[in-house]
Amino acid sequence: MAAGHNDRHNEDSEFEDKVIHINRCAKVVKGGRRFSFAAIVVVGNKKGQVGVGLGKANEVPEAIKKAGKRARKALVTVPLSGTTIPHEVTGKFGASAVLMKPAPEGSGVIASHAVRAILEAAGVKNILTKSLRRDNPHNVVRATFDGLRGLRSLSEIARARGKTVQELQG
Repeated sequence: MAAGHNDRHNEDSEFEDKVIHINRCAKVVKGGRRFSFAAIVVVGNKKGQVGVGLGKANEVPEAIKKAGKRARKALVTVPLSGTTIPHEVTGKFGASAVLMKPAPEGSGVIASHAVRAILEAAGVKNILTKSLRRDNPHNVVRATFDGLRGLRSLSEIARARGKTVQELQG
């Protein structure tokens, strides 16, 4: 489904969508139960750009489509250091917190389902993560994004301190 969804958007063909979570919600009415669906979708180009969106509809495909559209509008750029992140960071949102640490080559993405989907879409191949406190997928996703927004590349840090990258590494 996701591959077909990408083919319709020629300008977004480099982006790949992945459904993180689908929640079914029931509303009790006179004739029985009415179901609606909420989908969390992550889109990324595996080169440092990633976005997440929430879509709600009465049908699952429609909810996924809406979430994908919202995710494309909310793209963030993640500074990558090779195949990992430049430094350790903790993202927080609500009661959830996600700790992310750079990892050496060959470690792989060590993360929960929701965090893994985001990091893989961003193009991170080696990272250690730990979901602290609560594990509600909505808040874990937002906490991961909070952490990714807090990342700064080595060149940004060097510029802010008025030093060269070599001085920081040496």
